[in-house]
Amino acid sequence: MFAARVLAAAPVALVVLSLSSCSSHWGCTDTTAERGVAGVRVQVVNTSGRPIGVTAEVVDWRLEPHPQVPSRGDQVHFHYRFNGADEIGGPALDACAVDKQRVALICQRVYSSEAFGPGGEHTGDEWLAVEHPGQVAGVLLIPNDQSYDRRTCEQDVKDGGGVHPPKPVGAGDHL
Repeated sequence: MFAARVLAAAPVALVVLSLSSCSSHWGCTDTTAERGVAGVRVQVVNTSGRPIGVTAEVVDWRLEPHPQVPSRGDQVHFHYRFNGADEIGGPALDACAVDKQRVALICQRVYSSEAFGPGGEHTGDEWLAVEHPGQVAGVLLIPNDQSYDRRTCEQDVKDGGGVHPPKPVGAGDHL
């Protein structure tokens, strides 16, 4: 008799649990997107790895002293362009100075919304302060859009979770 009562009450208990906030954390998962292949010219991809209709490219780069701190010696000065980007909330990419083996020496995030030029071009320039300028063989962009920062399960169990951009590139990462 007791077993029959427990079995009869089980569906009701499951409904109560599923409607309460107690069960919401059971479905919250965080995953990290796979890092795309770095290049001088890349198609920007979302966290699912799909192109978003924007390309980005390193137009040129050179070693030269920064005009505001020439005493620090040569730094990497590079120009970049976003094609097809939204003027306000467009993508952001990691840009890295690399050596001959494509090992990142230093990286910095570049935002399409901060790139502007004549005729509506999304062009910009940045400086990378490398420790050993003679090691720099180029500047590469990582294609993964880093502008989308979804809350994690740890930050918000109810509304967080999902696919997040790859971990930002750091010095020593092989690209």
